[in-house]
Formats: sequence, structure tokens, C-alpha cells
Amino acid sequence: MSTNTNLPRTYLVRTLGCQMNVHDSERMAGLLAADGYVPVEQVPEAAARATEAGDGGADVVVINTCSVRENAANRLFGNLGQLASVKKNRPDMQIAVGGCLAQQMRADIVKKAPFVDVVFGTHNIDVLPVLLKRARHNRDAAVEIEESLKVFPSTLPKKADSSYAAWVSISVGCNNTCTFCIVPHLRGKERDRRPGEVLAEIEAVVSEGAVEVTLLGQNVNSYGVSFGERDAFAKLLRAAGNIEGLERLRFTSPHPAAFSDDVIRAMAETPTVMPSLHMPLQSGSDRILRMMRRSYRRAKFEGILERVRELIPDAAITTDIIVGFPGETEEDFQQTLEVVEKARFASAFTFLYSPRPGTPAADMEDQVPDDVAAERYKRLLALQEKISFEEMQKLEGTTVEVLIAETEGRKDLATRRISGRARDNRLVHVGLPAGFEYGRDIRPGDMVTAVVTHAAPHHLVADSGVTGGLFSHRKTRAGDMWAEKQACPVPDNKVTLGIPIIRR
Repeated sequence: MSTNTNLPRTYLVRTLGCQMNVHDSERMAGLLAADGYVPVEQVPEAAARATEAGDGGADVVVINTCSVRENAANRLFGNLGQLASVKKNRPDMQIAVGGCLAQQMRADIVKKAPFVDVVFGTHNIDVLPVLLKRARHNRDAAVEIEESLKVFPSTLPKKADSSYAAWVSISVGCNNTCTFCIVPHLRGKERDRRPGEVLAEIEAVVSEGAVEVTLLGQNVNSYGVSFGERDAFAKLLRAAGNIEGLERLRFTSPHPAAFSDDVIRAMAETPTVMPSLHMPLQSGSDRILRMMRRSYRRAKFEGILERVRELIPDAAITTDIIVGFPGETEEDFQQTLEVVEKARFASAFTFLYSPRPGTPAADMEDQVPDDVAAERYKRLLALQEKISFEEMQKLEGTTVEVLIAETEGRKDLATRRISGRARDNRLVHVGLPAGFEYGRDIRPGDMVTAVVTHAAPHHLVADSGVTGGLFSHRKTRAGDMWAEKQACPVPDNKVTLGIPIIRR
């Protein structure tokens, strides 16, 4: 196949997994952009050769992997299998695999998929451009895995898709020893950034147009353990919340065992901190929590929710739940259902337990039969769907302020609606009154206020403006930045340093 050698080398980063992977993918993109690569969507001649395999037509395809779920390896090799035929037709295309599964499988990835060019782990994201060059020069796979973190990801160049929202990592790694989780093994022990570095990065992304920032960590509320300050996270929330220009501050994920009242007070007393909280339950049974090595019990978990709702009545609380953990009985499962019924979660991420090689739980006896676990999962899902819908219905007739997003709604064009997130992080589709046009009058990053007219289990509809009711909008610097980006005829290959100098 002939290629145009005058085109810049292009890249595509595909992200599998959690918010931490999204954060890391922004750094991978930043490193490639700093090395002269261009996002493939900005080079039409390259994008035109895209196939259904998900290559995007790029010269370099990076897959940032997850290893939390049982089918993670199957998903990776399924994706790689599709890319194999593309590489056969375009041998100069390079495929790189990073992230948690790469950290775990190492060179075994190349053994199973010998056409992969680069494998790198969670501790050495910074070597990606060098490994690509090495593999291209040697015409052989470059595999490099570090056992401990060498460069903090947040100090690396960043290429973010969003101009209005940003991820800011406050720590990496985890000191917990949950028996079902392989993350501490793959991400290492917790390492915290100093507060000044975190606040400097928040100030920098806000100066570039972001109006919403989400603080990231495997266990954000244990922040400060590395430098011996117990209430460091609460102080960080208050300090970040006072940064001029920041309108919304969120964080994920906390751990119930370390979640303290000073954090709840900081949330309640800092207007910029949004009334949303993700609090992983995992199980409502104390016996199962002990087997999971989760260092809290049901009473503590329920007490946290009570205190949060006492000080933040409008908080939307979400959770994680594992069904079918080894040894789980019907009685244990019923206790989980009881907590779900009482907690009234806005939504829940529910998982069927799957053994991860290298975790203590994988070797436990009394593995729950698949059919039993699946039947319990259906019951939990039905209960949570019912609760989510009921909680959504309570919001009909209320006024919501929505931060307009670029990619939240798939049917918006047909319904003349725009989509985004309310302050409590619920997804809202807002009807546009006549005369308003998305992208011209209202841009991603702008704020819209309307009244909820309809509820569904997983989203709200606010069509008040369509029928002559409340509809107001406020332009933001984030929206201005989005508009400037759309108007710029030159491909934007801008990268941002992890701890940039703020221009005042």
C-alpha cells in the first residue's frame, strides 16, 4: 500500500479502564505530541484509511489497558487480533500496549501477539516515545517494565481532549490489601504529590479554561500519608475550592475506612466542591468485608452516608458492589440488598466477582457457582434500577445548573437537546428553545439552567425552555476556549506540562 511520506506521523490512544487510565492516556498523548506526532483526527488523509478494527488510520495505536475485570485479557487480545490484519496491510503502523495489564503480563503480550511493537508499564509511561523509536530502528518489539514509579505521571506533558474539565492526580498507588484487587501490585504503594504541586496544576488548568477539576487517587482520602499529615485531604479540598475561576471540584475514589468527618465538613463548607460522592460499598455483609480485607464494617459505612446527608442533603451518592465473592451466602447477599435499599444510591457500578491471578481471593475455597452469582446479580441490578428511577423522579420540577459537555448525548441532534452534568453529576439532557444553536450560542463548557421535566433511571430531561419556562445560559472561559479551538484552522497539537508555569 502506498503512503504519503509528507504526512506527519499520527497517533491514536485507546483507553480501557478507570479514570486513572484516562489521566495516564492524556500523558501518553502529551508525550507523543511533544515528540512531533499529531492526533490522527487532525490529518484527514490518515484518518481516511481507518478500518473497523479501531486503528483510526493512525501510524501509532496505543492501547492503555485495565486488568480489573476477568475478561480484560480477552478484550485486549480481541482488539489486537483485529489490528493484526491492519498491520499486515500497513506494516509501518506501530502498536503499543501500556497500562495495568501490560505491567502484569509483560513480554507475554508479545508472545501471544508477536506483531505488537511496544509494551510498557504503569511505572514508566515517560519512555513511550523512546520505545517506539527503538522498535522502529531494531525492527523488533521493545518491552520495558519498571518495578517502581520512576516519573510521577502528572509531571509529564499532557494532551487533553476537553477544554472545560480536567483530571488532576493527587497520588498514585494504594496501601490497602483488598483480597480481590490487583491494583496495589500493579500501581505500587501510595505516593502523594505535595499540596503545592497539586494546587499549581489546578491553577494552570483553570488558567487554560477548565471550569471543572476532578482530583484522582486510588484512595484520595488517605492523601497525606506519604508526608505524615492526617487531615491533608480536607485541607486540599478547601484550598483547591478557593482557586479563582474554578467552578466545580470533584474527587474519586475515597475509601470508607479512612473517610473522616473533616472531609465531610470540607465538602459541605466549600461551595466549589460538588454535592456528589462515590463511596465503594463492595458488600453489605461484615463477614464478606472481612474476607475482602476491607477495613470497615456495615455500620461505619452507613454512618458515613448519614453524616454526609446531614450536612449535604442534596448529595448524590454512588457506589461499587461486588456480587458472588468467594464464600458469599444468600444471607450475605441479602445484607447487601438491605444496605442498597437503605442507602438509596443514585447509581451503582455492580460487578460479578471474577478471580484475578495473583490476588488472595483467586485461591479461596467456596467460589460461588456462576449461575448463582448471575441470579443474584440480576436481583441487585433490578433493585438498584428501581431505586435510581425513584430518586430521579424526586428531581422532577427542580432547577438544575448543567455544565454542557461535548460527548454526553448520542440522540441530541434528533431531539434538539444539549447534554451535560448537573452539580450532583447526574446526566441531564436540556431542550434548546427556538433561536438557540449548539456550538454558536451555547458551547461545551458553558452553563445552562433549566427545570427538570422528565426523569429516567439514568438521566434527566430539562425541557422547560422549549415550552416557554425557565431557560438561562452563561458563557464561560471554557466555552470561549472551545470556540477558539473550533475556529483555528491550524491543527492543534498543543501540549501542557504537568506542572506548568502560570502566566499572570
